[in-house]
Amino acid sequence: MGGMERLLEVMRRLRGPGGCPWDRVQTHESLVPYLLEEAAEAADALLSGDSEAMAEELGDVLLQVAFHSVIAEEEGRFTYGDVEKAIVEKLIRRHPHVFGEGEAKTAEEVKARWEDLKAQEGKREDPCGLPKGLPTLLRAYELQKKGVDPGSEEGLKRALEAGDLEEALWNLVGLFAKKGLDPESALRRRSLRACRS
Repeated sequence: MGGMERLLEVMRRLRGPGGCPWDRVQTHESLVPYLLEEAAEAADALLSGDSEAMAEELGDVLLQVAFHSVIAEEEGRFTYGDVEKAIVEKLIRRHPHVFGEGEAKTAEEVKARWEDLKAQEGKREDPCGLPKGLPTLLRAYELQKKGVDPGSEEGLKRALEAGDLEEALWNLVGLFAKKGLDPESALRRRSLRACRS
């Protein structure tokens, strides 16, 4: 039995008769906070560079995929196989420069094509064209990368002098956007350093 099938069997046992009382009562909705927490912990591990922590935390994210897949399977909605098939098809569809006739020689060209294909697929986005579930700090970063009300060093100074922390934060994110640096990852790294000191 393959690795993923073994994980799914363990989840089915936990959810089944005589399984774990906590696991058996969970729903897609009740598990959302755990999915977000595990994704954040995986991000921390990836930024730490600790290989053992990376493997463990990515496993916790994979557990969430298995958990939701087994719940959906019980409800007759979809299976893990559907989840895997959807992502494989998406990867092939969005990489025509590898699997089809398309061409893309740089990472920038690939990213632009990916965004075009996402738009053609009608991917759920907010009115600004960003994914609805994007964390707020990344949303501000992506907006400013697109040139929406870009922040500046001068704007940051003015906002700090006026005591307007909201405007100061917006302008600070703008400085990150100008340098192409993700503020979410930067703040995560800094938080990890603070915890170690």
